[in-house]
Amino acid sequence: MEMKRDYYEDLRLLDSPAQVFWLLLLLAALTALPFLASNYLLYTLNLMAIHVIVALGLNLLIGYTGQISLGHAGFFAIGAYATLGLMTQAGLPFWLALPLAGLISAGFGFLLGLPALRLEGPYLAIATLGFGLTITQILGRLETFGGHMGLQAPPLTVFGLAIDNDAARYAVIMPVCVVLAWALRNLTRTRVGRAFVAIRDSDIAASCIGVNLTYYKTLAFAVSAFYTGVGGGLMAFVLGFIAPHTFNIMVSILFLAMVVVGGLGSILGSVLGAILISYLQIELSRIGSLPVLGPLLMDISTRFFTESGLPNVQYVVFGLIMVLIIIFEPLGLYGIWIRTKLYWRTWPF
Repeated sequence: MEMKRDYYEDLRLLDSPAQVFWLLLLLAALTALPFLASNYLLYTLNLMAIHVIVALGLNLLIGYTGQISLGHAGFFAIGAYATLGLMTQAGLPFWLALPLAGLISAGFGFLLGLPALRLEGPYLAIATLGFGLTITQILGRLETFGGHMGLQAPPLTVFGLAIDNDAARYAVIMPVCVVLAWALRNLTRTRVGRAFVAIRDSDIAASCIGVNLTYYKTLAFAVSAFYTGVGGGLMAFVLGFIAPHTFNIMVSILFLAMVVVGGLGSILGSVLGAILISYLQIELSRIGSLPVLGPLLMDISTRFFTESGLPNVQYVVFGLIMVLIIIFEPLGLYGIWIRTKLYWRTWPF
């Protein structure tokens, strides 16, 4: 049994040589992927990495601090529009526009965090939902950002290198994802992260022991919005074109599904949930082309519903997955990982 003898052992990035080995193996695999994978797979991995960034930020807010949000599509939109606006109108390079867009999203997150001081549960969820809907409506009426017609992403260059294919975009997005995941992992193990967890468990008890609720609740919203804004800025260049309707309420619900399915209060769970939901979102969007299931669903949709509603099957699948996860494994995919790891550690007993 491993015993911890010092507080700073909780702050170490890697606890054992085995973790060092697996981390190096993972980084080597991520580095080799652009040379081995197809363009379609790289496009899928880019979307997964962006969703991992957003899920990490949202899990910090929901899983670690206990504050619900249904308005992260608004932060996603702010990050995307701010990145393009800073590049096209202010003339800033991408490497500077992206973090600044994240900071702009963080500023809006701080403002949204102020109502969180007095709202909880469904009331806070409705407030954040209203924020997300308001942002898309405002962006749709600003001609500076293209109005309802949206914006075209400019050619992307990083330090003079043209980023014009999926492999090049992967070389930009994946390092950002890894660095932000590492930063969040460290944040959750510091005094700030412990304050977040104390607020989640009981804000009254946390206040009694000296935790500043005003500071840490607004900070959680700001950090979560920063991650989501960075993800939105990266998404703008993966899609190549953004419009207000791109950031609808279903985007916020999908982000929430990633966190719930992956596991609340877990960085690994955020990664696993984002990967699974992203994969299902891509595959189910073309469900009509599947060999056996596609024609069957097409026939059912034509007979009892409408053929145009067939793509919405993906949301039915997402809902079923969330219900099953909550019923059978409340800890999500992270809980399944923990069970599997404990099983093999104690096998064959």
